[in-house]
Amino acid sequence: MLQSKVTRSFLERLRGLEPVTLISFAILAGGLFLFANLAGEVMEGDTHAFDETLLLLLRQAGNPGETIGPPWVSHAVKDITALGGVTVLSLMTAITTAYLLLSRRFSIAVFTLCSILGGWMVSSILKIAIARPRPDIVPHLVDVSDLSFPSGHAMLSAVTYLTLGALLSRTQKTPAARFFMIGTALFLTLIIGMSRIFLGVHYPTDVLGGWCAGAAWAVGCWLVARRYISAKPEPEA
Repeated sequence: MLQSKVTRSFLERLRGLEPVTLISFAILAGGLFLFANLAGEVMEGDTHAFDETLLLLLRQAGNPGETIGPPWVSHAVKDITALGGVTVLSLMTAITTAYLLLSRRFSIAVFTLCSILGGWMVSSILKIAIARPRPDIVPHLVDVSDLSFPSGHAMLSAVTYLTLGALLSRTQKTPAARFFMIGTALFLTLIIGMSRIFLGVHYPTDVLGGWCAGAAWAVGCWLVARRYISAKPEPEA
């Protein structure tokens, strides 16, 4: 009897939630579930053959030091991957935080900064905990030195751009502007992650794991902000 009452209460609360909130909870739960399963597969070595096959498909047959496609593609991909570097992401975070502070949106400015810094800390902890070496089946086209899973560029770009897109979209008045900001954040996150595979510095599962963890973190932060953090400007003294 008690269990049925709890179940009915839970279902009533779900029906009371907005569709966007339900979708967000689904993304959060799905991201965490996929990351946990993927991390387990990676640690057991079950994804190794799949990862190496995809890396080799992006290199010329018989010459793994050269990528497929014309030479300008590699140069463009190196420029794209820099968008997910710590320097660029730090600048984006600092500029956005300054903009929110100047707009007198103090609460969301502080929450945005703490959300991004927290996501970066989680990424570092996950890398150390899983301790997967970088791929060595193809030459790296950019210098790397840390561990491989999850991809720092994929996760940090998801944490930073998706968090900025989701939280900044709350300051916009029109649905078109909100969708544009979130769509831009998704696009940047995707191309940065794919650039790491193309350059041979991450396995595909590293990038997928980074996307899952980063997206789950960003959605979780958005849910907290939507419930507790005001996006309205503070009144002038």
